[in-house]
Amino acid sequence: MRVVRLGFIIGFIALIGVLFSGLAAYRVHDQELMLEGVAMARAIDVHASLVQDRLTERELLARVASGLFRAPSVISASMLQPLRSSIYAFKTDFVVASWFARLQPNELDAASKELANQNFPNPMIRSFDDQPLDVSLLNRAEDVLMDVEPRNKDTIGFPGRSYDRHPILGPMFERAMAEGKPVASDPLPLLRADGPVGIVLAAPVLQESGTQTAGFVTFSYELAPLMLFNDDLSLFSVVLRDPRNAGQELVAISRDNIVSRMVGSESPAPSMVRKVGFGGRDWSLAYYAKSRAVTRPQQTAAIVAAIGLALTGIVCGLFGYVAYNNLRLSREIQVRIGFERRLTAVIDELNHRVKNILAVIQSIVTRTLRHGSDMDVARELLIGRIHAMSNVVSLLSESQWQGVKLKGLFEARAIPHAERIAVSGPDIAVSARAAQSLSLLFFELASHSDEGLSLVGKHPHIVAQWEVTGEEPEAIFNFRWEEFNTSEATRRADSDFGLILLDRVAPEALGGTSKRFFTDVSYVYELTAPMETVIDMTERDRTEQLSAPVRRGR
Repeated sequence: MRVVRLGFIIGFIALIGVLFSGLAAYRVHDQELMLEGVAMARAIDVHASLVQDRLTERELLARVASGLFRAPSVISASMLQPLRSSIYAFKTDFVVASWFARLQPNELDAASKELANQNFPNPMIRSFDDQPLDVSLLNRAEDVLMDVEPRNKDTIGFPGRSYDRHPILGPMFERAMAEGKPVASDPLPLLRADGPVGIVLAAPVLQESGTQTAGFVTFSYELAPLMLFNDDLSLFSVVLRDPRNAGQELVAISRDNIVSRMVGSESPAPSMVRKVGFGGRDWSLAYYAKSRAVTRPQQTAAIVAAIGLALTGIVCGLFGYVAYNNLRLSREIQVRIGFERRLTAVIDELNHRVKNILAVIQSIVTRTLRHGSDMDVARELLIGRIHAMSNVVSLLSESQWQGVKLKGLFEARAIPHAERIAVSGPDIAVSARAAQSLSLLFFELASHSDEGLSLVGKHPHIVAQWEVTGEEPEAIFNFRWEEFNTSEATRRADSDFGLILLDRVAPEALGGTSKRFFTDVSYVYELTAPMETVIDMTERDRTEQLSAPVRRGR
């Protein structure tokens, strides 16, 4: 009976927990769905604002340019020369800046001569498709391209063309002349038939009288940068509704790639549409969310429901508290046993490292105080070598024996003449064993450098540099020590211990090779070793395991 009653109580608590979990998940889903919509709308508004700012900057450039062209009085093929510094000062990404002169039929010959004087390859006045014009049949002004910027292999052949009959640029010029302000064209390929898709902005330039249009300053821009082309990290993709065809959209795949796609009745509707103004026209930007707006709310609701169910399980599990108390004692015993094992391993590791250090110090003392040594020199070397060992042990203790930064071994407190050593190389962390060998190596090299003046009257300048070559796991550590302004005659000879350390101990400890030699102006010591022994991840992993806290048993 008691078991049945206990089961009924647990079932009732579980039912209540499930109901509350479902209600909380439902509320969270609604809230997250609303927040997701607000965040998407804000991001789209920011993007549309940035696009509008870009377009406004470019339209301002056109207005400034047309203002500087206020009173052109001659036919010139270098009309953009005064504007070059101004248009580049805006740092806009225009493709081509052009000057179109509005010429009467009787002015075309003079324009052709002017183009020839400016060394344009084809000074003949012709149509936009490079076909000749019959001047005798012309009865109105022609908008002739007279100057371009920049002048390069793609644009040098354009001057001399009349664009009044161009299906896109012709109507743009007519509208700009009628409205007296900058006007943008429909999207079209720039520079060539297969060129990047872009937009041309034309600003009319008035004659001195201020009533007639003398010509147009135009700037062409690629469409992708203006739209702030899509990337993989954005929350949405943006398209431009093609003003030439309501059933098409222009999509910026990359900075140099614009594609057109059809929009049918079965196509998904955009999340939002924003309008921006440019060149006297309204352009529609359509935004498509890259993921369904309900995905995140559903995931969040699922997490909340899972948490609620987990809490319900925990509450129900509290009724098993008695069983937990029975298991607690065994868990504590397991933790204690694990701690004692870890402590034993740490003590063994510490003993091993202390023995290694004592063995190194014993070798240092024995080699330094060998029979027949000069006691003053030996005492100085012994103190310096032990000081170097003490310094590296201090650095290792600070890092919990996880390794030492290589540049830290060149500190002035452990290395003689540290102020004359120029250190360069990646700041890698070497293992404890490598750090002890390298610390003694650096001290030995520095302590035997010339303390006085060399034969040329200068202190030796020391360069210590290293690099890592190759790829893991075949990476190689290359170290080079070079003392300039020294020679075999001026440099203090290496001691027996120093020679053993340089030629055998340090290379063998790192599993590499070494060599030392004199050049015409310097003393050089080089050490090469595999990076796997310099870093020694096995030693570092073992130390990390020993320093990790003991986990409670389950």
